[in-house]
Parts: sequence; structure tokens; C-alpha cells
Amino acid sequence: MFEQLFNEFKTKHVAVVGDVMLDTYWWGQTERISPEAPVPVVTLREKESRIGGAGNVALNLASLGANVSMHTVTGADEDGLLLELMMKDRGINVEGVWKSPNRMTTNKIRIISRSQHMLRLDREIVNDLNEDESERFYKKTITLFNMHKPDVVIFEDYNKGLLTQKVISKLIEWCRENGVITAVDPKRKNFFEYKGVDIFKPNWKEAREALNFIDSRANLENLKAIHELLIQKLDHKISFITLSEAGVFYQNDKKAVILPAFIRNIADVSGAGDTVIAVAALVYACTGDPELMALVANLAGGLVCEEVGTVAIDANRLLNECLHLLTDEEGMAGIIDG
Repeated sequence: MFEQLFNEFKTKHVAVVGDVMLDTYWWGQTERISPEAPVPVVTLREKESRIGGAGNVALNLASLGANVSMHTVTGADEDGLLLELMMKDRGINVEGVWKSPNRMTTNKIRIISRSQHMLRLDREIVNDLNEDESERFYKKTITLFNMHKPDVVIFEDYNKGLLTQKVISKLIEWCRENGVITAVDPKRKNFFEYKGVDIFKPNWKEAREALNFIDSRANLENLKAIHELLIQKLDHKISFITLSEAGVFYQNDKKAVILPAFIRNIADVSGAGDTVIAVAALVYACTGDPELMALVANLAGGLVCEEVGTVAIDANRLLNECLHLLTDEEGMAGIIDG
């Protein structure tokens, strides 16, 4: 079953629309406190650049063997060029990347010592695209959609200004008219703009804050209430809510389930949400099965948390974990029943 599913990943074209960023890691050693201020001195030894943000969603999809295209706006700068080259090198189609002279490519610079984050520096512009830029972007994106016919479109929103109300509405309208599956990883600013999508994947904190839901207990009763509130505003098909160390929740018109997280040695949660939405959208595009979608995505999200920094899922490792943990019928029943 799972071997067939993973082979089918290769037949799917997934378009990712969202805010890309460069994740820069400076690795070093810390042995003393600065005499100038009560801060650690980090002696830098190594620098590494990784694909981040919506680019990490695309990277996860490419790692799973899917045909992936990236649709975004970067700055006309060295960081943007580096990101484009890195994505090309990983087999991601970058025809949909537009370099704007009015933007700056987001670069999150992390300084790490002894496997701990010491400091993060963010270089970015987060203003919305203006009306002309939004129109240029969505028209270019739709042209490419018409050419390449994606099976699923993932909206990965990091509140960096790309996904304006106009861009969101125009692209969702195209997807609905063309029968294309849509999945969303939202942020607060445009949380309720993604009307009529198939999969809506906030985390528990984002969902509570957006709906002003006071009770912080992530139990089934509260999660079902959150789903009903979301349905009223979005009229979507599936609520898929990540619960951090408590696992994930999904609900559609037939079923509501909490799937507990698998026990892991957590090193870093950076990018776990990117992995979850990528795996969920791809599994759902292949099977139309929300329960299998949630199971595999839940497993994948835990796996990438065992690595420091933003990393893509390893397809072979995920397949082996699926075969080991999800193929036994009694074991799966226990997971699903919670």
C-alpha cells in the first residue's frame, strides 16, 4: 500500500504559492562571556544556507518525488539569486519566481552554538505587494497554471506581503473552476480569506487566536467547536490542525479525530509545519483520504523535528516509518481511537 502511494507521488504536479526565504545558519563555539556586555561570544566556524518558508514546502515535495513548481516574489538581490539556484538544483521549477526591484529577499540568519539558537537576525520587507504588483503576479501565476496544469496548489502564507487578498481570491477562483485541490497553511493577517479551499491547516494557537477562542485545552470537544466556527467563515472541506507535541486533529463532514504524536527526540521544530502541509496535500491529492493524509503528515512532522534547523523530509525514512508504524491494522486502530 505505502510503496504504491509513494510511487504515485511522482505522478503529481504540485504548485506552491507563498513567501520564500533564505535560512542562513552560522555555526560556532561559545566559551566565554563578552567583556563589553553580558552576552556570549560565539566564534563562528561554518556557514550554511537552506531553502526556507514556502520554499521549504516545495523542497519537501521535491524530496518526496513530486513535480514541483514555485510561485513567489523575491528581491532582485544576491539572496534571491542564491535561493533560485538552490531550488533549481533540487529540481524545483522556478518559472513562477518573479524578482522585484522593490522587494528584499527575506533572510533569517540564525547563530547556533552547542546545538542551541543564540540569536536570530531577520532581513526582510513585509509590506503587501501593491495593486499593480499583485495583478502582475497572479496573472503570471495563472498563465503558468494553465500551461502546466497542477494537481494541487498549496498556499504557504508567512505574512511577508505576497499573498494579498486579491492574489488569494484570484488563484482560489482559478483552482475551483479547474477542479484543482487547494491546501492552505495560513497566518493571522489573511486567515479568513481562503474561502472554499479543500484543506485548511492552521496550528492550534493560530486557530484559537483568529477565532478569539478562550479555552486553551486542545481536546476533541474544543477542536470540533473550532472546526464549526471555521466552516462558518470559510466553507472549506477539511480542518487539519496541528497540536505540537499533542499530535494533529482533522475533521470533515464525516469524522473528527485527534491523532497523537509519535514519541520523538525533538531537536528543533523549525519547518515542521512546512513538512506537514507538503505531505498532507500530496497524500490527499493521491488518495482523497483525509485520515491517511493526517496519519502520514503527523508522522512526517515528527521526523523532521529530530534534526536541527530547517530540513526536508527523507522519503525513504518516511516510507520505512509508515511501513513500520502504520501497516498493522490493530496498531492503526489504536492510534486513530486515541
